[in-house]
Amino acid sequence: MRHTNMSSVDPLIVGRVIGDVVDLFTPSVTMNVKYGSKNISNGCEIKPSMTAEPPKITISGKSDALYTLVMTDPDAPSPSEPTMRELVHWIVVDIPGGSNPSRGKEILPYMGPRPPVGIHRYILVLFQQRAPIGLIEQPTGRAHFSTRHFSAYFGLGVPVSIVYFNSQKEPANRRR
Repeated sequence: MRHTNMSSVDPLIVGRVIGDVVDLFTPSVTMNVKYGSKNISNGCEIKPSMTAEPPKITISGKSDALYTLVMTDPDAPSPSEPTMRELVHWIVVDIPGGSNPSRGKEILPYMGPRPPVGIHRYILVLFQQRAPIGLIEQPTGRAHFSTRHFSAYFGLGVPVSIVYFNSQKEPANRRR
């Protein structure tokens, strides 16, 4: 049943998600992400106003397995000068397979995208845990987060699924 679907990885390479945030991996779990009625596909664009509330996410995977979800922005504050890379937007651990993040333990509350300048990538990375993580300390700040270091620290290995979207500041009531 495990087949390598390169088409699901390609946008991650094109969008430099693989490289900037994570290393090459083979997706093995399906993660569906929706903001309102919009299904998120890799590389699609969403207005920040649509992302104020956490997305509805369902993950496949084994019901006896636990997953960690990290949402991060590698383009903060600006894609041309990402001096805050990565800005972490959400961390949920101990999510049972076949369920959603509300069944897990929220370590860092969701913060919706508010890109100040340029087009930002918002990346939802799903890891399969080897053991329960439980409640851990929040990162001291949201800036300078590293998905790779977080994964290494908790022994999460490579991702099992990634969904990412682009977002940019909405024009202010078109005054021009």
